[in-house]
Amino acid sequence: MQKSTLLLLLGLTASPLLGLAQAPKWPAITQQNKPWTRWWWEGSAVNQKDLTSLLEQYNKAGLGGVEITAIYGVHGAESQFIDFLSPKWMGMLTHTLKEAGRLDMGVDMAQASGWPFGGPWVTPTDACKYVAYQTYTVKGGEQLKDAVTFMQKPIIRAVNHQVDIKTLVDPVAKNKDLQTLALDQVRFEKPLPLQTLMAYSDKGETLDLTVKVDANGKLNWTAPAGNWTLYGVFQGWHGKQVERAGPGGEGDVVDHLSKDATQHYLQRFDEAFKDYDIKPLRAFFNDSYEVDDAQGEANWTPAMFAEFQKRRAYDLRKYLPALFGKDTEDKNRRVLCDYRETISELLLENYTKVWSDWAKTQGALIRNQAHGSPANILDLYAVTDIPETEGTDLLRIKFASSAANVTGKKLASSESATWENEHFLSKLSDVKLSMDRYLLGGVNHTFYHGTNYSPASAPWPGWLFYAAVHFNPNNTFWTDFGKLNTYVAHCQSFLQQGKPNNDVLVYLPMYDSFSNPSGKVLLQHYDGIDHGFKGMPVENTTEDMLKKGYGFDFISDKQLQRVTGAGRDLHTGGVTYQTILLPDARLVPLATLQRVLDLAQNGATIVVQNQLPTDIPGLTNLDTRRATFKKLLAQLKFTDGGKGVQQASLGKGKILVGKDVDQLLAAAGVKREMMVDQGIQYVRRSHEKGHYYFMVNRGEKAVEGWVKLQTPAKSVALYNPMTEKLGMAAVRNAGNTPEVYVQLAPGESCILETNTAAVTGPVYAYLKTAGAAQPISGTWDINFVKGGPDLPAKVQTKDLGSWTNLSGDAVKKFSGTATYTTSFPMPTGSDEGFILDLGKVAESARVQINGQDVGTLIGPVYQVFIPKNQLKATNTLSVSVSNAMANRIADMDKNHVEWKKFYNINVSARLPQNRGADGVFTAEKWAPRESGLLGPVTLTPATSGTQVQ
Repeated sequence: MQKSTLLLLLGLTASPLLGLAQAPKWPAITQQNKPWTRWWWEGSAVNQKDLTSLLEQYNKAGLGGVEITAIYGVHGAESQFIDFLSPKWMGMLTHTLKEAGRLDMGVDMAQASGWPFGGPWVTPTDACKYVAYQTYTVKGGEQLKDAVTFMQKPIIRAVNHQVDIKTLVDPVAKNKDLQTLALDQVRFEKPLPLQTLMAYSDKGETLDLTVKVDANGKLNWTAPAGNWTLYGVFQGWHGKQVERAGPGGEGDVVDHLSKDATQHYLQRFDEAFKDYDIKPLRAFFNDSYEVDDAQGEANWTPAMFAEFQKRRAYDLRKYLPALFGKDTEDKNRRVLCDYRETISELLLENYTKVWSDWAKTQGALIRNQAHGSPANILDLYAVTDIPETEGTDLLRIKFASSAANVTGKKLASSESATWENEHFLSKLSDVKLSMDRYLLGGVNHTFYHGTNYSPASAPWPGWLFYAAVHFNPNNTFWTDFGKLNTYVAHCQSFLQQGKPNNDVLVYLPMYDSFSNPSGKVLLQHYDGIDHGFKGMPVENTTEDMLKKGYGFDFISDKQLQRVTGAGRDLHTGGVTYQTILLPDARLVPLATLQRVLDLAQNGATIVVQNQLPTDIPGLTNLDTRRATFKKLLAQLKFTDGGKGVQQASLGKGKILVGKDVDQLLAAAGVKREMMVDQGIQYVRRSHEKGHYYFMVNRGEKAVEGWVKLQTPAKSVALYNPMTEKLGMAAVRNAGNTPEVYVQLAPGESCILETNTAAVTGPVYAYLKTAGAAQPISGTWDINFVKGGPDLPAKVQTKDLGSWTNLSGDAVKKFSGTATYTTSFPMPTGSDEGFILDLGKVAESARVQINGQDVGTLIGPVYQVFIPKNQLKATNTLSVSVSNAMANRIADMDKNHVEWKKFYNINVSARLPQNRGADGVFTAEKWAPRESGLLGPVTLTPATSGTQVQ
């Protein structure tokens, strides 16, 4: 492209006299805009003084709220342990609510000590269950010689040690010293109750023999003519214990499939709360399903046969061979699908909905991590007030945000930065990139995974947790943590406004997955695409859509029933979409197919990848449903629509079928955001006068140039949430195909606020280099100002490098902050200012010029613009650099200073090379890590104005 200079003064595009819209400004930051954090109460060994002090520190650092999670304790603090939900614990909760209110902070509460839901008040009747079965063969005229019994095999799993199951009593909650035992799963050897005994003959006869089995398991029955196979189904105790439980929270996990069990579980909270004011509590939280990360599955509930009959309209007992994979392949798949659908509905209705309704009686919301559940997690998220996700995969993240979007929920949250790196190595820049990923996935209410309550009396590094990023005041990055929090708050202040603005509803092919056997287990646990949909067309299709810049949300069968059409537009949750995509779904319920065709009749365009669905799932009334299915599809008459697309008109709308999703979406009028071709990822929301774009350069090269938008705009405000610079962006081709000029270094982000009207306001000041970089050379004074174990002596150097290379041992084991100070003359080459580049920094820096703060730099960009009017003939530059906790921790481990004094899992290593002989994390083999201002430090002449190339 021929280089030309565009002087895009705002007055040329929108005269100040017009006054058509408000000039750009940052939204006011609210409690909800700020990032929140999970607040680990280890052993619940908390006191009011430290609770208040810590909340004040969190507030000062820019956190908007805390989520209290009681967790395992600290050795040596046993006298301070407080049992979960005891009157004393409730006193600490109400004190926290009062103090948080004073500080304008929010409070959520995990509704278990640890996870998942469970505790000592969960009786064996209400504990999670599994199904076991045994087969027997009997010939006509004979009786079964074997007893119809099933002895449960003992299982015991404890964290980091061995326990003799013979030393335990049943139920587990009655055992003493459960903190030390740290039990993960316990199954006692005992006979299992018989659920049913069914007989199947080689002639197709089925008999229920359950009532003919006596108390000793003897079957009083003589087989009729033929060969008979008997299936005995037994109910077992899964044995999963609450994971990472604190004092008073240890015990069995609840049966999530039972309404009675859920209600009984929640009654314990009614009892605990009845004499206390918990109205300020915003939400109750569930920290993921995670029942089946133990041996076996929680795949049964006492009412299973009755629930199945009610929901699927046939008797599962007559199809036990198919349930256990012993019938024809087709019947096996259909019965398995019906069984899994029943499990999914029970988890939705008997747990998630019951819990949600109960929370409303407390005047509270629920935050729920539904991933990992053996259910359609989109439906579980849909009845959750604040759906929450975790992980690093964008498609996984989008399951929670999709459910929020299509059901009109304002917030989607995330458990963020759990394992960014190994312990003590995560930088604020790492966390920033992690937070960006969640924002790009549609999350707008982030929670850091770990801030440990740690009393003032605890020696450094304080009370810590097994996860690897430690968001607490003992972390050396806490000095600059507020900068990250301000950044996140700025981003979320936009992303909590307006409405989601994705174009495509991607149908989740749940019944293809329900019908797909999973080896020797009955259930499939759903966690994004990887667990449940791996290898299916929806995986590659949605990954390609992300890469190519299509905005989409996943949608379930239940949610599709709520979609309405108005001409071409599709509406759900107050959001408008352009089309529905079926990603090569083979099995589609009749109601879903009917709804999709009804929407087309009303004017919608439906796009279908590869081919139309081929069948219906499940066994119920199969022939009748299949006939209706074929009749519905028979009305579609396809013609060649060109470019590999087949088209069938239906009422006011149409159905498009083809192999290439790009071509299908183009034929449906859906446009992709082409900025992805430049390495920019985005998430888009709409507001009354335009759109918000959150954009991140996820590539390895800087982006400097014009970026085309696929939404109309006459003007665009540009915001940098890290530097807080804002102004009206340079725009060309304003109208339906606007292009915006952006400058984004690798890892850098910005926010665009587009407007369909002309907006007046200051012009965004783009930086342009105007000469070569000029090194800042001379002598640096290095003064260690904060940290430990000891403050090294002040030194001078002419050569920047890691402070661990300086003389003496103190610098090699120091973690904290050092201030680098030097002087430099007025640089040359610009009348406007200079880009100060710190080069390499380990890990974050606060910069002052002539005693004035000019910026806190947490990376990945360590540059700041210095206006020339802030400089003098001779200038003083001060850079306060904070390194990681690693060097001090490594010194402690080398000298065997005990700081890993936590019950249960203690401190687990992410990487095996950092695991000691005791199985616990150790840094004793670490060499000192680079720390401080490594440079080179330069000043580059630059212009800061409205001219762009």
